[in-house]
Amino acid sequence: MSDQAQSLRNLVRHQQQETRTTGTRIITVTSGKGGVGKSNFTLNFALTLQAKGYKVLVFDADIGLANIDVLMGVSSKYSLYHLLKREKTIWEIIHKGYNDIEFIAGGSGFNDLIRLTEEEVDYFADQVNLLNGYVDYIIFDTGAGLSKETLKFIVAANETIVVTTPEPTSITDAYAIIKMVHSMDLDVKFKLVVNRVTDPREGKLTADKISMVAKKFLDLDIPTLGFVEDDISVSKAVKRQVPFTIAFPNSLASRSIGELAERFLAGELVPEAVKENAGVKGFLSKMLKMLK
Repeated sequence: MSDQAQSLRNLVRHQQQETRTTGTRIITVTSGKGGVGKSNFTLNFALTLQAKGYKVLVFDADIGLANIDVLMGVSSKYSLYHLLKREKTIWEIIHKGYNDIEFIAGGSGFNDLIRLTEEEVDYFADQVNLLNGYVDYIIFDTGAGLSKETLKFIVAANETIVVTTPEPTSITDAYAIIKMVHSMDLDVKFKLVVNRVTDPREGKLTADKISMVAKKFLDLDIPTLGFVEDDISVSKAVKRQVPFTIAFPNSLASRSIGELAERFLAGELVPEAVKENAGVKGFLSKMLKMLK
């Protein structure tokens, strides 16, 4: 058992070194419909990665329904809007929450991305590019459904995590967003997370439904990142405005997130072939193409 534990520690240490040599990794988290716990997952996933020794920045890109700050009971004085208006620098709009997790509030600022002048786009790119190497991961929490803004982040990110639940409507909408992106002939790496499962078996059955349909009709392989068990501790933590992995670290949901994060890190070694598209620079390159 001690040999296995040491092997795991060596793997994580190697993974940390590998990730940092490839620059900042960009992850988009989305869902086909609202109400699946996407933002809660994003925040607690980010906190868990940070607890494992990684530096993480959460970018709240849910236009109109931004709530990462609300989940932590933190007031975000500045947002992306202030950056785009050149009222603040990228460093001045970064806020801190529990366990010093850093986040940027989006609000209406993301709507302004599609109306920027060329000079404003260059300024935005220069500012965001300063984050490359500052953190190991930037996680974008997007709005539910496939809006123009969400599509930009899905396409530009290194990978996209689709959050669903076992509810039939949630499964249908999760598949729909994958199908819509695929129909645009866009090369996007999707992974599935099934939230609020009664047990791992239900999570596997839900993920298998989406994966099998995606393989049959789209010829896409959609790996499953993991499942998060339904847990009363989550709603209790939301009411207290404290992330559940902090308020209830030994809860079923917290343990689920921990296992999911381990699985994510174990599969995160970045091949040489994709290094040139990794990091903030690669993200911005793809993002700016979509803004033109």
